[in-house]
Amino acid sequence: MSSRSASLGTTAAITFGGAVLALAIGALTLGTTAAGHLALPLAISVVATVAATGLAARRLATASLRIRFVAIATFATVVGLANLAILAALMFVSSKDAGLLSILLFYSTLSATGAALAAAASSGDAVEQMSAAARKMAEGDLEARAGSVGGGAELTALALTLDSMAARLSASLQRQAEVEAQRRDLITAVSHDLRTPLGDLQVMSEAIEDGVVDDPATIRAYTAKIGDAVGALSHLIDDLFEFVQLDAGAIETETRQLRLGDAVDAALAACDLGARGKGLALQTDLGEVAGLNCSPRLTRVIQNLLQNAIRHTPADGTVVVAARATEPDRFELSVCDSGEGIDAAIADRIFEPFWRGDSSRNTPGTGLGLALAKRIVEALGGTIAVEPADGGGSRFAIELPTR
Repeated sequence: MSSRSASLGTTAAITFGGAVLALAIGALTLGTTAAGHLALPLAISVVATVAATGLAARRLATASLRIRFVAIATFATVVGLANLAILAALMFVSSKDAGLLSILLFYSTLSATGAALAAAASSGDAVEQMSAAARKMAEGDLEARAGSVGGGAELTALALTLDSMAARLSASLQRQAEVEAQRRDLITAVSHDLRTPLGDLQVMSEAIEDGVVDDPATIRAYTAKIGDAVGALSHLIDDLFEFVQLDAGAIETETRQLRLGDAVDAALAACDLGARGKGLALQTDLGEVAGLNCSPRLTRVIQNLLQNAIRHTPADGTVVVAARATEPDRFELSVCDSGEGIDAAIADRIFEPFWRGDSSRNTPGTGLGLALAKRIVEALGGTIAVEPADGGGSRFAIELPTR
């Protein structure tokens, strides 16, 4: 059923109900006989009112609010005058009284018209204010808002809905722009990081194939370099795959657990060779917290932080993994190194995917280790931050809830 048909049905029901109520009041106050004389005029009035309402609804469908409000006020007065004329014709009202009532109805028409215009002005201004905001949004100004419009509860609610929609749309487009920028950065970074090892592989393989190098020592050196390049590619692909596939929802529902001490030991074992190659000392200070349960994924986080610390700590330096309880249901795990430290201006950027401290991207690593660590920690309900360590170097601190 259309809204116009529904409105006409509502008008008919209200008009019919009003006629029945009027007859009931007439029967109680004037008697059954007098009320019976009103039955036919009221029936004619009901039919005429419904018909006039249907006609007016079609005519006023595209009219402004002001015209609609004035038309309603005028229509009510016309109905009153028509009913008064019927009553005068049936001799229920004298001609003198009918004239006086007509004057009063005319005055009521003017008063109702003025009130209708005032109400329409308020509503019209509210609608125009919302329309202006919507036009600005359509033109690309997503910061445009309707604000406080007045004009009644319905129009105020509509304005709030419009502003809320604009805010969500603006936030959505901003997120989309950020994702697009990250996508471009990711493609650029991956392309660069793939180009170097692939170029090395191509040069060395062509040199061996073309016989440019033929002595066993050089071939062994080239073979070792080819292995390093393949390892770098494999590491990049593994990190990239894990970064893309990492699902925070899946991590939250994991039920596997691991002792914190075992997670730290596994990470230290994975990084031991690299640390010994630089003459670094790996130390731990876990205390009673070593017995707490944690997610097995924390091993990867600690390993990435250790690899970052080893990379940026000079030879004969020290890397310390420590842990302590911060609250009854939370603990902190930190990785401190004695390296060159991190500039406070870039402390927030080091967790961005593929970000590196040098624009040439010549430092070792894939640029995904810290980004992976941050994503895993946040998925586990924790936080990760970096700050200068006492005595120089950097301190990465993770705070997590106990499991």
